[in-house]
Amino acid sequence: MAPKPQCQRDPLLVVILGPTGSGKSELALHVAEQFSGEIVSCDSVAVYRDFEIGTAKPSRADRARVPHHLIDVAAPGDPFTAGEYARQARVVLHATVERGHLPIVVGGTGLYLRALLEGLFPGPQRSEELRERLRSRASERGSGYLHRLLRRLDPAAAAKIHANDAPKLVRAIEVCIASRGPMSELLRERGRDPIRGFRILRLGLNPPREQLYVRINRRAVQMFAEGLIAETQSLLQRFGDTRTITPIHSLGYQQALQFLRGELTLERAIAAVQQGHRNYAKRQMTWFRREPDVIWLEGFGDDPTTHAQAGTIIEMST
Repeated sequence: MAPKPQCQRDPLLVVILGPTGSGKSELALHVAEQFSGEIVSCDSVAVYRDFEIGTAKPSRADRARVPHHLIDVAAPGDPFTAGEYARQARVVLHATVERGHLPIVVGGTGLYLRALLEGLFPGPQRSEELRERLRSRASERGSGYLHRLLRRLDPAAAAKIHANDAPKLVRAIEVCIASRGPMSELLRERGRDPIRGFRILRLGLNPPREQLYVRINRRAVQMFAEGLIAETQSLLQRFGDTRTITPIHSLGYQQALQFLRGELTLERAIAAVQQGHRNYAKRQMTWFRREPDVIWLEGFGDDPTTHAQAGTIIEMST
């Protein structure tokens, strides 16, 4: 009687998540070198070329040490949605496994990560005309306008989106209007397309908050010292209209723009970036706390103790 074939397990996929400034990139580099891995960035600004200082991309030296993917893959004027990220990242993950390497997804953009792992529902196409109209009305009527409008159209969706998260609010309103019904109902009807063929191991970094804020503040100062304002000015000269280059409205670049326009002093611009990143870190942790089965590590990603903990967990999972 022939022996029964052994059941082959799906390959491991390591996901490193956590707030900005927690050392995700440093931990990913260590894991990649220890386990012959390749890193897949999950950052909605790092996908754009020509945006360097304000994105805290891995250095050229780090990218030479370990293969990195989904960095510098889009032109500044091109839209790069969460759905497009998920499509490209899934191709990279399967190719990494075919090369016999460990895929490691690392980054702090929660929507991109959700799109990659859980999939996005096939909603209606974008309408730039509608989006511009919504942004214009929000500018006229105040920051709470979009959230109030979504509450009328889809209370369930509004309850899950922060009142200041304009991109998500605009998309949710767009879906409601195009589908003539609540986005939450459309999501239930059509469902999602989760990633398949991997065993997912989520490692989360949760360093002490006060120490994290010290690092965030220091990194903001460093970005300006390294030439964030000059880089922003160069981008303006190259691309012109700020409405055509989406990433220039991200944290850091937005405050550098305000400095160049004379709206902020250098000191106030730095303080605004520091405050913005501290607030962003809070929102990231709120988002990532909803991720399932995260193994939380109570330290920074460049801490040898964290390296040892992560290595032990991965070894036990392989």
